[in-house]
Amino acid sequence: MSVAEPRRIVLFRHAKADWPQVTDHERPLAERGRMDAAVAGRRLADSGIPLDLALCSTAHRTRETWKLAVHELPHRPKTVYEERIYEASPGELIAVLNEIPDDVQSVVVIGHNPGIHGLAEVLSGSAEGDARERMGRRGFPAAAFAVLSCDGSWKSLEPGAAALVDYWAPSE
Repeated sequence: MSVAEPRRIVLFRHAKADWPQVTDHERPLAERGRMDAAVAGRRLADSGIPLDLALCSTAHRTRETWKLAVHELPHRPKTVYEERIYEASPGELIAVLNEIPDDVQSVVVIGHNPGIHGLAEVLSGSAEGDARERMGRRGFPAAAFAVLSCDGSWKSLEPGAAALVDYWAPSE
């Protein structure tokens, strides 16, 4: 795989979680979250991005979101559950992305706010169409995702190095 080909990064926030009497890490999805996760998976499938790798936070709500979304995809990417994604800052998430092997062309990161939204803003040095405007208007609600494109190796990924090419959020 050539590093000259654009890479794709999908930044996917977990769907709406419930607030039962459990630790934050163990919070499950709410009923609305379960529905939105499947819808997000169908929308991601419609994007046509052939995902090679999924990096998912170990939190219950992110694992549940991914389990529901991945069933909608035509191809299941390799999934790695990564503790460092839980409560990660944009800089910490970039460090995780920098470790991806160069034979991976596209990745989805299933994580949490404010890190996922912050990472979308930090990485996107440019934007196509009205993607930035839509993301700015909607913020990054539960089950939303942003698609970024970048050139070069994963090790060279840094702030401003990507273009925001798509943004989607469930209707409220």
